[in-house]
Amino acid sequence: MTTMSEKYLGNLRVECIHEQSGSKIITDAPLDNGGKGESFSPTDLCATALGACAMTIMGKYGETHGCDVTGATVQVEKKMGSNPRRIVGIEVVFTFPDKEYTDHQKTGLERAARTCPVHHSLHPDIEQNFTFKWIR
Repeated sequence: MTTMSEKYLGNLRVECIHEQSGSKIITDAPLDNGGKGESFSPTDLCATALGACAMTIMGKYGETHGCDVTGATVQVEKKMGSNPRRIVGIEVVFTFPDKEYTDHQKTGLERAARTCPVHHSLHPDIEQNFTFKWIR
């Protein structure tokens, strides 16, 4: 089990510590919710986690199936709703480096992305759209 600890710093900021590694993240409320928008908001981290998790699972797939995805990038766009304020959609766009991927590898990588734990952990009402851009 992974443990994280968090401390409220005031001014709508929270320090989050990953206990095993000591890594720290400071969150800030977004501008449209009274914060300064100077760091990831908690909902930004949630959306970011989807892209990072999917890319990690594709990396694992690539290692197993001989298709290196090093250099692939992910752009994540979060859409917020109101009443209640919540994430209503996440657009995730993967762009792969200029490498030769077979159709089989592409299909496998795209399927792998949709098996990530964050994808399966988010409420089904949150629209998750994955787009895959292949340079070649």
